Amino acid sequence: MSGASRKGEPRIPVEDRLFSLVLALLATEAGLLKSEILSSVRGYAERYDPAGQNANLERQFERDKDDIRELGIPLETVESPDRPGDNQALRYRIPKGQYDLPDAVRFTPDELTLLGLAAEVWREASLSADSQRALTKLRSLGIEPREPVIGYAPRLRVRDAAFEPLRQALDRRQTVRFHYFKPGEGAARERTVDPLAVVLHEARWHLHGFDHGVKAPRTFLLSRIIGPVEAVPGMTFDPPPADIQDRILAELDELRLGNVADLAVRAGSDAEVRLGKRAVLRDEDAGVIRLHYTDAAIFADELSAYGPEVRVIAPVELRDAVRDRLAAVAGAHRDRGGA
Repeated sequence: MSGASRKGEPRIPVEDRLFSLVLALLATEAGLLKSEILSSVRGYAERYDPAGQNANLERQFERDKDDIRELGIPLETVESPDRPGDNQALRYRIPKGQYDLPDAVRFTPDELTLLGLAAEVWREASLSADSQRALTKLRSLGIEPREPVIGYAPRLRVRDAAFEPLRQALDRRQTVRFHYFKPGEGAARERTVDPLAVVLHEARWHLHGFDHGVKAPRTFLLSRIIGPVEAVPGMTFDPPPADIQDRILAELDELRLGNVADLAVRAGSDAEVRLGKRAVLRDEDAGVIRLHYTDAAIFADELSAYGPEVRVIAPVELRDAVRDRLAAVAGAHRDRGGA
């Protein structure tokens, strides 16, 4: 969810803020200054302080930029020719040519009809008013959209099924109950949690809350929640601190930076191309790259999908996890072949 809004204003969900930011950056060819984004785009403007006390907003914008790029959206930074080296003069944009569908992609008349119907539904949905507000604010800055926004398809990650009920529970301060599968355990266990924040980190949704079972704060991946999320009748909780999102994201960043993996990748392979983009160190001669990661189980799943194209050098725990996954795949093929 977004950070604390001014008193009386509705809480802006994260995906709405990212969507509005994408719309704004698509709608301008010259790009927008950070100050223009923070003062005009939904999700920032509600908390923008004209007096200049916007450090939290600026940090949120920096994280949002990373999330948008992680989702495959080509966000560019353009330096002002009149003020080289001045970060306050940097402009941000999403170039239309890189965001459009490839020329080779064509649709049949029936497919276009279906897309048109989907666009009508989208235009009538709750995001339409937010989009119009964002465009109105941009026009007030003297910026006119070059083409109708409805021609663009958002590429934001599809939300997990648990997202909406958790969002509602957080807004209503309701305790929830759900089943959660933790890697290494044989089955999902029921958790009773006060949802304090839902944040997007490395393109994955996380719930931070107070776990009544262990009587301590815990952070959960929404993708590991099994089945429905249900409100617990009669159980509510106090509002969380205003800076809780910044604190949780900082903790997740610290966790990510503390996990380091050295990988040997095959030259010219898909693994080298994809993983190489995230490398923080690279030894070209040895074909070894170094990456940070947040969740060992998710990273092991990703690495095992590359098969022989990647080999984990360190840490040992990650190497064993990848080896276990590859052994399970090999065992399943042997069993199928012998059936």
